[in-house]
This record gives sequence, structure tokens and C-alpha cells, in this order.
Amino acid sequence: MLKDYFAGAEGTGYLATADESGQVDIAVFARPHVLAENTIGFIMTDHLTHHNLTVNPYAAYLFAENGSRTKGMRLMLRKVSEEKNSELLHQLHRRPHNQPDIDHFLVVFSVEKILPLVGAGQSSR
Repeated sequence: MLKDYFAGAEGTGYLATADESGQVDIAVFARPHVLAENTIGFIMTDHLTHHNLTVNPYAAYLFAENGSRTKGMRLMLRKVSEEKNSELLHQLHRRPHNQPDIDHFLVVFSVEKILPLVGAGQSSR
């Protein structure tokens, strides 16, 4: 389901994380890499989002489709692993890696719950 959805969806994504004291951050992120059923990954550098995920494994991803105020989805996530500068990361990277001196991380999440963009909805999991 997620693989098919993100293969054709155009829009903007936002990844929300929190640090160990609950201070929330949100950042614009591309569509996730769907690695398996209910497993997704994001490529990121070592900034605030990555730091937050080292101390708090929970995150939320919101994807809003272009041209609509109501189409999209929210994913409740739990970090399960990460890889630094790995071969898989380089295979998945959608843009050329122009900064070889900066570490990149493939952060892998389990999708704990899927909700519609608008409304409480019913979990599809």
C-alpha cells in the first residue's frame, strides 16, 4: 500500500520529532523510501531531526498531496535502525551526493499507525 501510494503521489512531506525533554521540531522531508511493508526510511544529515531521533525513537510524518487541502496521510513512526554512509543509503539517494565530507544517515522506521490527513480516521493497522 505505502509503496504504491508514494510511487505516484506528488506533494510535500513533514517529519516531526522531539528531544528527550519533549521539545518538538518539524522539518520538510521528501517522500519516504518504502523498504518493506510498514517499513520506511529517510535519508538525513546530522542536524536537529537526526539528533532528536538518537534520544527519542518516535516521530510523525505528514504528507500533503499537491492541489488538495484534504488528501494525504499521517504516519506514526518508531525508529528501528540507522545506517551511516551505507551502500544502501547511496543506492536509495534520489539526488547526487555532492557533499562527500558530510555524513548521511538512512534512518529506518516501523510504521506504527496510518491516519488520513484530515480527521481522526481509523487506523489502517
